[in-house]
Amino acid sequence: MKQIALDIGLPSGPTMENFYAGPNLAAVQHLELWLGDKISAQERRSPVPTYYWGPAGSGKTHLLKAAREALREQGARVGWMDASMHNAPEYSESWAAVLMDDVHRYTGAQQQQAFSWFVHAHTMQRPVLAAGELAPIELDLREDLRSRLGWGHIFGLQLLSEVERRAVLRQAADARGVFLSDEVMDFMLTRFARDLGYLMELLEQMDGYSLQSKRAITIPMIKAMMENK
Repeated sequence: MKQIALDIGLPSGPTMENFYAGPNLAAVQHLELWLGDKISAQERRSPVPTYYWGPAGSGKTHLLKAAREALREQGARVGWMDASMHNAPEYSESWAAVLMDDVHRYTGAQQQQAFSWFVHAHTMQRPVLAAGELAPIELDLREDLRSRLGWGHIFGLQLLSEVERRAVLRQAADARGVFLSDEVMDFMLTRFARDLGYLMELLEQMDGYSLQSKRAITIPMIKAMMENK
């Protein structure tokens, strides 16, 4: 299959600014307050852990990656672990925070490492941000890790409605200078996974292919793009 170059167009990495809160406003406001600014953040940032949970596509990973990027912009180093990492590093005292994604998928070894990170973070008074698809009480994890994930602030994230997904796609397309007709929007929402993260990646691919092929974004263009993947 022909591979499409996708590094065309505006960068679209997860940030706090490009996260559409919708029904998850309280979770976003908590994280914005937690992140604070470079000068006062360390004084205000609570060491009490925060845990986000909800179905795939509800924005958990977006929020964690946005937090990681915001902390890096403040000049802070962070520890990051997700289920794809099978050789996570040992805890570092230089970390300003620990972020753990997809905890519901952690292997036994990853759970051991996550628990070790929790213990060290608590000792150093460093905060932990974590996310998984299930509420803490439902997680099939070792009890000492599960109980720590459920100890602090807990936010259940909800999926956006179709109207809200349309609004997000329209906003993202406008930011790229891309016109999405109602027909194209309907096609995207009915023919592809409705996971917002997937739809945003699809928009990025469409933008890149449109620029590459010098074609407007239409349903025939999308079909041609998919055939050339």
